[in-house]
Amino acid sequence: MAIDRDRIKSLFEREQKRFVAEHQTSKLIYDRGKKSLLSGVPMNWMVKWAGAFPPVVREAQGGHFFDVDGNRYIDFCLGDTGAMTGHSPSATVKAIEEQAKRGITLMLPSEDAVFVAEELQKRFGLTYWQFALTATDANRFSIRLARQITGRAKILVFNWCYHGSVDECFITLHPDGSISPRRGNIGPPVDPSVTTRVVEFNDVAALEGALANRDVACVLAEPALTNVGIVHPVPGYHHALRDLTRKYGSLLIIDETHTICVGPGGYTGAEKLDPDFLVFGKAIGSGVPGAAYGFTEKVADMIHEHQSLEDCDTGGIGGTLAGNALSLAAMRATLSKVLTQEAFDHMIPMAERWAAGVEKVIRDFGLTWNVTRLGCRAEYLFGADVPQNGTEAHDSMDFDLERFMHLYAMNRGILLTPFHNMALMCPSTAPDDVDYHSKVFREAVRELTN
Repeated sequence: MAIDRDRIKSLFEREQKRFVAEHQTSKLIYDRGKKSLLSGVPMNWMVKWAGAFPPVVREAQGGHFFDVDGNRYIDFCLGDTGAMTGHSPSATVKAIEEQAKRGITLMLPSEDAVFVAEELQKRFGLTYWQFALTATDANRFSIRLARQITGRAKILVFNWCYHGSVDECFITLHPDGSISPRRGNIGPPVDPSVTTRVVEFNDVAALEGALANRDVACVLAEPALTNVGIVHPVPGYHHALRDLTRKYGSLLIIDETHTICVGPGGYTGAEKLDPDFLVFGKAIGSGVPGAAYGFTEKVADMIHEHQSLEDCDTGGIGGTLAGNALSLAAMRATLSKVLTQEAFDHMIPMAERWAAGVEKVIRDFGLTWNVTRLGCRAEYLFGADVPQNGTEAHDSMDFDLERFMHLYAMNRGILLTPFHNMALMCPSTAPDDVDYHSKVFREAVRELTN
């Protein structure tokens, strides 16, 4: 069923008026912020929220938050995975409070670092670990190490992938096989085609063709694409990816920052993947800035072979605040008491319930949309077929329709991630939260199709 574009526009305009009327205090703060913040927001992409301006948050707890106008929201965005633990879980808050009294950053190890590394060994199977402040940095550091120990310059990524703000990843593969910087890429230091090869996810032949020149230092991969809509690997794809990287001498970096939604050990733990490097950020400290990157014993030996004690602080890896005591205390509490198997045993059924509710509405109204789910993460796309690669997922997005659906939900107390139609569950997400989303989703679709 095609949806009338004029109807989307008129409904969006109606919802925008309602949003402004119900967020007057947020508007005052936003207008004040425009005098000191670029576009009135502290981070450039915050302008992408569907409202005329972002709601200003007053407080958040668990799976809910209140804005400064007193509106209460069910939070399915959860900081785009950063708060997948729920907002301010008590165990992590307690650890932060206690560590803050003892010291925040010292440029020296804490015992928590050893605990966290040992826990990550158990979850993901990689022997050695290092820390960063963001998953973007952890990816960058892994790439630099891969280039050093292989002596190769290029990396390989998948079309429409997401690995934070890593420069090499903002590249697009066109239907004619040409590649170029992704639309919106801000000031790329070099054309990413100089540094990066890009192929479609799930295309084994293209992957082998791109690796065959033996000039690729590493493949940087999410186990399943997430930020363009969830795209699952086809059966056997990860086995082929591992075999081909070894065949052509490229290292394999698995980025679990979003796919930790699968379980305590992410997709790697659940499906027994065997990467050379692994990156995990965002949720690792319940939203406190922090990330980790691990690697095998073999990789560690190669790193040591190239390491110079005199120059180890000037190689482009690290950071004054990386591995700080506060972040590591948050990571320890999060891993041991929040992101547990028990938590996932609750969150994953909530995502199944969310997906089932959305799918029923789609069927009832005869829409050619689809729903995908990965662990405790689920979303809907505006295409008839479940996507098999990044291009198919991207082509089933609809910016105007997406903004209407998000704004309609936000006006009724539901927050989805602003970049796509993703919903994430946390340990305190309740069945009533999920069912309320299904109800609001049905109302939005009814208005669109009447």
